[in-house]
Amino acid sequence: MALRLIPYIVLNGTAGEAISFYEGALGAEVLFKQTFGEMPENPEFPLPAEAKNRIGHATIRVGETELMFSDTFPGQPHQLGDQVTICISTDNKEQSHKIFDALQEGGQVIMPLQETFFSPAYGNVKDKFGITFQIYTNNHCME
Repeated sequence: MALRLIPYIVLNGTAGEAISFYEGALGAEVLFKQTFGEMPENPEFPLPAEAKNRIGHATIRVGETELMFSDTFPGQPHQLGDQVTICISTDNKEQSHKIFDALQEGGQVIMPLQETFFSPAYGNVKDKFGITFQIYTNNHCME
């Protein structure tokens, strides 16, 4: 069972600029970058034009460490201090559920753990200490 903790930076429309900055300043290598406009469309939630070029998800490598990024969706609240979260990545759905359930005790569920187009079990939870965690189950996991 693999388990990794990855810093996740959420910016308000400047993630692409930050990634370029870290490429130059830290010699970062872009491993993955996708805008909201490049993601699969959801007919129930049409994508506003101002969201299309914002970063939906990106991963860069600096040395041996990965950092993940995204932009907020237009109109989504963004508060300084909330832009860094921790992504817990696992390859086991059962482990993801166990971690999510433990972290939500005394905390607040931001997005319930659920199947998404990019993960069989993904959700966001703020623990009782105010730390936000993203629980990500790798697409290649076994049930």
